[in-house]
Amino acid sequence: MTADAAPPAVPDSRDRLGRADMHLHTVASDGTADVPAILDHVAALGDLDVIAITDHERIDAAVAARSMAADRGLPFEVVVGEEVTTLGGHLLALFLDRPVRPYRSLRSTILDVHDAGGLAIPAHPLVPFPLCAQGWMLRALLDDPDEACHPDGLECFNPTALGRPWHDRVVRFAERHAMAKLGNSDAHALAAIGSGWSTFPGRTAEDLRRAIVNHETRHGGSFHGTRGQIEVFGQQLRKRAVDARDEVRGRVRRDGTGRDHGYPGGRIRPPRYEAPPAGPSRDDETRA
Repeated sequence: MTADAAPPAVPDSRDRLGRADMHLHTVASDGTADVPAILDHVAALGDLDVIAITDHERIDAAVAARSMAADRGLPFEVVVGEEVTTLGGHLLALFLDRPVRPYRSLRSTILDVHDAGGLAIPAHPLVPFPLCAQGWMLRALLDDPDEACHPDGLECFNPTALGRPWHDRVVRFAERHAMAKLGNSDAHALAAIGSGWSTFPGRTAEDLRRAIVNHETRHGGSFHGTRGQIEVFGQQLRKRAVDARDEVRGRVRRDGTGRDHGYPGGRIRPPRYEAPPAGPSRDDETRA
């Protein structure tokens, strides 16, 4: 290299695509890990820029996780989400500012998600199972003249037993109807987090939202083995037994506690996030 030659360019890590996993469950619903464990695990993985907590029919753990991640200065963002049970299957409601009421039509629920400031993504779709949106339902929504009831994308990669056999069909459906394609882990245990993901231009939650709206996301991941899913099911059964025990104890003792919802304040009734007290400031330490 001559003296006046420019040094080789060094790739800027900021140029890489962001990565997100937008379908995670905690012990507040049917997951097996609490919020601190999930945050620690995602931080240790080091390759996720955005996650969403999407417990069934509730957002309290998601709100707590967002606050805890921000307070700890973790290198990823937490989006408040909810996996809403509709009469037409499960729906991921992302970027919410309030809970969405379950057990209504898929169309009404999508309208409510949009009214709550969120994006609506049918979860593990097209599988011939009551918890999954079917193709004829989605086509009817996409043909509806009211764009507010259109889904914002489709969960094209879901590594569970519900997603694997129908993966190719879902991808073809999304491409045929020009829908944003997302990949998620649908994790109910720590080891599954990040096994499905979406990539997008940028690194922030707002970048991800923009990418979904602009159909710029890509999906990837690896499917779970049957043995691992059976083990998780066993963990869920044990968790439910502990939950039932703790609920009974709280009622017998009348001490205002119940099962653990997985965050500080999650055992009190009604459960509510209680941020830990702030530590002493540097000035306080100096004066002491």
